[in-house]
Amino acid sequence: WRPTLREIVRAFVEGDFSLSRGLSNVRPVSAATARQIQSYVAAYGQTLVALPEDTWRTSESLWMDPFWDVIVDLWTDGGRSDMVLAARVLEVDGGYDFELYSVYVP
Repeated sequence: WRPTLREIVRAFVEGDFSLSRGLSNVRPVSAATARQIQSYVAAYGQTLVALPEDTWRTSESLWMDPFWDVIVDLWTDGGRSDMVLAARVLEVDGGYDFELYSVYVP
């Protein structure tokens, strides 16, 4: 899942909060969700950066039947932030689909 989650965050870093570039196995992000994520990141006041390897030490996933609930720690130019990317990972046809639903501070 890490490469896909990295690509999602890279899209956000580049300002593509709706993921309009199209990422394999990532479900489309609604306009409302894209606005929420963009607004939250802008209001945070620091610049979002690509995920470093350290993010995996503190990010979590939990099986919620029928999907994995995933929380990925986000990083800014100031280091690890307290913002997280929240997504569901669904098992489909021998693979996975990713569904983003929020960025927030827990």
